[in-house]
Amino acid sequence: MLADEIKTGESVNIEFKRELPQKREKYIKSVIAFANTAGGRIVIGVDDKTHEIVGVDKDGVFKIIDNITNTISDMCHPQIFPNIGVNTIDGKSIIVIEIYPGANRPYYIKSLGKEAGTYIRVSGTSRPADEAILKDLELQGTHQSFDEMVCLDYKYDADKAELLCAAVKKYMVEAARTKSEKEKVKDVTVQNLINWGVVKNVDGTLFPTNAFVLLTDNAFPFAKIQCALFKGTERVVFIDKRDFEGPLYEQIEEAYEFVLKHINLGAEIKGLVRNEAYELPTEAIREAIVNATTHRNFLDRACVQVAVYDDRVEVTSPGMLYGGLTIEQIKEGGSKIRNRCIAEVFSRMKIIESWGTGIKRMFSSCKEYGIREPELLEIGDIFRVNLYRPSYSEVHQSSPKSSPKSSPKSSPKNLNCTQRKIVEMIMDNSKITQTALAETLGITTRAVKKSIKELSEEGILERVGSARGGYWQVKN
Repeated sequence: MLADEIKTGESVNIEFKRELPQKREKYIKSVIAFANTAGGRIVIGVDDKTHEIVGVDKDGVFKIIDNITNTISDMCHPQIFPNIGVNTIDGKSIIVIEIYPGANRPYYIKSLGKEAGTYIRVSGTSRPADEAILKDLELQGTHQSFDEMVCLDYKYDADKAELLCAAVKKYMVEAARTKSEKEKVKDVTVQNLINWGVVKNVDGTLFPTNAFVLLTDNAFPFAKIQCALFKGTERVVFIDKRDFEGPLYEQIEEAYEFVLKHINLGAEIKGLVRNEAYELPTEAIREAIVNATTHRNFLDRACVQVAVYDDRVEVTSPGMLYGGLTIEQIKEGGSKIRNRCIAEVFSRMKIIESWGTGIKRMFSSCKEYGIREPELLEIGDIFRVNLYRPSYSEVHQSSPKSSPKSSPKSSPKNLNCTQRKIVEMIMDNSKITQTALAETLGITTRAVKKSIKELSEEGILERVGSARGGYWQVKN
């Protein structure tokens, strides 16, 4: 009910005015901001400080509405079509201007021009759009995505295309569940890349798109994932810090491994069976990193950041929610794809499943764990996911509800959690396959191979015999 919303005060999608401002720009910039983001309402006749319903002159209400309609028509470009109505609360009339998310972005104040007159809605206020946001709005208005645009600074490289095709197929094979499914996976070709929009064919000449660059050598300095482990619960003291560059799909795997390295691995005894799992659902961690990378605004020259604190894992993505989506909508599975080519390739690689399911799976996995649900935040022009660590809550807040999988287990200082688990599993079964290790740990075969390589280089693991008939030996 509108009356209840008024009591709670202004928010990202509702704004109050005691009366219609004489200076028209004072409310027109909010009209523009709502159209450029997720829509919203301006309520005339409510005090913005006290939330008191003061109402408007009943005799002059239709004159006010005509004034608003004409002002929006005269001052806004492209044309905005509001829904303006009158509500009566406690015997007082108020005017509600409802603005819907626009399809022809960016919207701006004509007299100020596009660069100075474009506004967006941020944390309950209307503010000018910066250069990155303005470019993103322009792409939305032309129904284009940054990643499908030809990268003019780079030439098409056939060798890089071949490597990308091989990587996509490798992921597809690893994702297949049975031997017969693996055998059915076909080679990925340059034509596939063209079909997915990763490569453009113009009169027989091939051109790389931004997606092609991001998925190969990734020469964009801002398109990386910054990972850090902090002491305590604030971003003050670094304990560990890594920047991951290269192809986006490799960054995701490396950032995921970084988080697993720095959270607790717990143990649960059921009868004679010892089950181990991380204190946070690995699916939720992975989904948070995948979503941040796939849906980020690459026009914003900031990096995806993954921060591990004592109480939470924090994943931050540059860019506001895309296309007028709200947090409530994405919780229900709503999805609009900012980077269509990257999403298409990741879908083929099974890095993402059905579009729009990632957030819901994140919430489901946390619920199954019996831990606090993820926190989704839109802060200015960034989007953030917080996954709260149950081990911190149990120690520092004496929480009576604990995850059955959150009892921390110490590990050798020279090994991360994944490496230690691999060593333990090999000690139990020296002939265990890398595929079996990956399935048991809930990580990719690629990540297993990386950990085994590191263990071998450290002199902890040694392969005895052939790849097929041999076995692993733990030396230390």
